[in-house]
Amino acid sequence: MAMLSVAPAGYVVSRHALASANKCHSGAFRPTAGAARILHLRLDSVTAKPSEPATTEAVDDYLKAILELSGPEENRVTSNALAGHLGIRPASVTGMLQKLAGQRPSFIRYKKHHGVFLTDTGKHRAMEVIRHHRLLERFLHDVLDFSWDEVHDEAERLEHYISEHLEDRIAAKLGDPDVDPHGHIIPEKNGAAAVRAETVLAKWPCGVPAVISSVSDKDPAALREMKRRGLLPGASLIVEPGTRSASLAVRISGNPPARLSQELASRILVVHR
Repeated sequence: MAMLSVAPAGYVVSRHALASANKCHSGAFRPTAGAARILHLRLDSVTAKPSEPATTEAVDDYLKAILELSGPEENRVTSNALAGHLGIRPASVTGMLQKLAGQRPSFIRYKKHHGVFLTDTGKHRAMEVIRHHRLLERFLHDVLDFSWDEVHDEAERLEHYISEHLEDRIAAKLGDPDVDPHGHIIPEKNGAAAVRAETVLAKWPCGVPAVISSVSDKDPAALREMKRRGLLPGASLIVEPGTRSASLAVRISGNPPARLSQELASRILVVHR
């Protein structure tokens, strides 16, 4: 998968968009409409195996983290990268990876000092948990009236335990939604997922019209600030010329320019309008 906003989050971020810049130049990066907006459907999704290894909440979290960190090229992920992502000591990560690699069938392939990648079985489980999470977020938000800054933590607790029958009922109740409240794409039942070529707002070029496609759901305070400013999925914006070492000027939905911190802008992903 060419990098989901998976998750975990998922995000597809242009390599060109990650080049650091202290000043905004409108000609520095000109994404084409096709490159930024076309959705590519991953066709190499895997079918669930009749027999899968036993899983736990901790195992699911490892699988999601490996999927997110492996990126669009599905690169091997180092133990240190996993430790940093999960907030766990590297030695503990190594022990868990060795344990998972010894299962048959296995969720992962791991070699010490060479990193880890997911097997088809591991990809299937990771995508299944991500689907659970994002459907739960949508259900909590749309049906139970949770605010968008509350749903992530609730879904994080529930995602490991809902049955496939309940998953199907939730999806049917919601009309099989495509995205969660934060704009992240919900994988299909078979594990296939659309992928968007998204760019971090902090790196978006000046003067190029953009639309917010998704936002990070990890920080409730940041989500409340985004909502207050109208920085929601689907909102249009343009980055104004000028320096952006600490903040950048953004015109949101045609309103006068407002300054956004680099930290907040780094949590917002956009595509070409």
